[in-house]
Amino acid sequence: MKRLVLLMFVILTSFSAWSQDKTYDWGVSFKSLFLDYQSQNGGSVDAIRNYHHGFEIGLHRKLQDNVNLVLPIKYGNVNSNSIESNDCLHKKVLGLDAQIQYQFQKPDAKIVPYFLGGLGGVLEFEGDFNIQAPIGVGLFFKAAPNAYVNWQSEYRFSFAENRNNLHHGIGFVYLIGDPVVKEEVIKEDLSDTDGDGIANDLDLCPDVFGLKSLNGCPDSDGDGIPDFQDKCPNAVGSKLTMGCPDTDGDGIHDGDDKCPEVAGTVENDGCPEEVSDRDGDGVPDSKDACPDIKGDSVTGCPEDDNDMDGVPNSIDKCPDTKGPAATNGCPDTDGDGIADYEDKCKYSAGPKVYNGCPDTDGDGLDDSIDKCPNTPGTVAGNGCPEITKEDRETLDIAMRAVQFDTGKNTFKSESYQILKQIANIMNRYPDYNLSIAGHTDNVGNSSANQTLSERRAQACYTYLVSQGVSTSRMSHAGYGESRPVSDNNTLNGKKLNRRVEFTLIPR
Repeated sequence: MKRLVLLMFVILTSFSAWSQDKTYDWGVSFKSLFLDYQSQNGGSVDAIRNYHHGFEIGLHRKLQDNVNLVLPIKYGNVNSNSIESNDCLHKKVLGLDAQIQYQFQKPDAKIVPYFLGGLGGVLEFEGDFNIQAPIGVGLFFKAAPNAYVNWQSEYRFSFAENRNNLHHGIGFVYLIGDPVVKEEVIKEDLSDTDGDGIANDLDLCPDVFGLKSLNGCPDSDGDGIPDFQDKCPNAVGSKLTMGCPDTDGDGIHDGDDKCPEVAGTVENDGCPEEVSDRDGDGVPDSKDACPDIKGDSVTGCPEDDNDMDGVPNSIDKCPDTKGPAATNGCPDTDGDGIADYEDKCKYSAGPKVYNGCPDTDGDGLDDSIDKCPNTPGTVAGNGCPEITKEDRETLDIAMRAVQFDTGKNTFKSESYQILKQIANIMNRYPDYNLSIAGHTDNVGNSSANQTLSERRAQACYTYLVSQGVSTSRMSHAGYGESRPVSDNNTLNGKKLNRRVEFTLIPR
């Protein structure tokens, strides 16, 4: 046995150079075993002389970083005491297990403890075959990059009587390859989608053919500014003007320069101070209160212009309040060309046909008279969408379909379906509010009836709120027995008078 163990260690050491650069997936193990069948079957643990020797050869397969599958073949001689007869059984055994090892350290640690469990079969050469379930613990002691000294102890539960036993083993384990998980090498992406010779990960414009000098981006006008930064990609410009031309070189590109061929200042929109007098009255535009109308040399406005808005008093309908010439010198707050004094909506621009008011929803009624300005409607509905015949019928049915328990404000089960339909109607008509009115017959005390009608209207209101209808769009009230719709002297009349009315009102 000693010669066999020594030979296995020499073979394992000679394999180490061949496997240095391989990834660890497999391994083999060799152990000398100490087999104890007698202490678990009537004998004593300290009867060391009754322990017998054996050996084990195992195949290891890595399942995960810390989990291995081990297939060991065991052979040896055993002594076993029989509890019933005190007979001593001396025989040879051969076994094959499938074991799972869970390691509590990574394979590159100096010492790696582990736990094992599994299932195996044992053949007794002079007896029966039985199934055994081993559990145990062990340690790997690192001796070389891929070689370990291994100690392992197992308790083996047998499914046959008088066959529970202990195995203790010591030997070597050799792992084929490197047990340390190597970091994956991330390869550089050298793809070039647009074919401009610049890899995608370095190309600022990976989908468009471009220039290397501009990190792969195109420059249509050749001014050295890539198109995505060039405000004028088809006209040569400078970086100062974001790629746009500046003919007079005053730092204001031609599109914004009111004097593109004469250098000027930013304050004067690109025109020089000496030519910034549009109306030619000798007062620079920067100081001219009326830069587009010739005036005096002090204010730049006509002498007969009290409010200095550029409109002479003779044609200024608002001579003491500044306003544009388009509205005869009167203010036009919303800039729609209609003077404020004539504009019904002076803060919202609108056409003259609507007296300066907009028609936001385009239904032909301007916002000043449209009760639903954001939703197209009809003239008959004052600009609100007409309620369909079906929805009106639903509201009419609800008056009779919403039922309560007698003398209470709690709903009968059949009421919930119609209430949900009313909630859906409210969602379809966002420009309408809902009035909820409760009514009773004349049975009982009038004061009690008034309270009951209020509570029933409140119950409908609360349920519709739970269905998502905004409280700002609903109101509720109770009228008791004061507003009958039928004769209270008949049973049918009383039934019709007990009702909750739901009325849609434009907001």
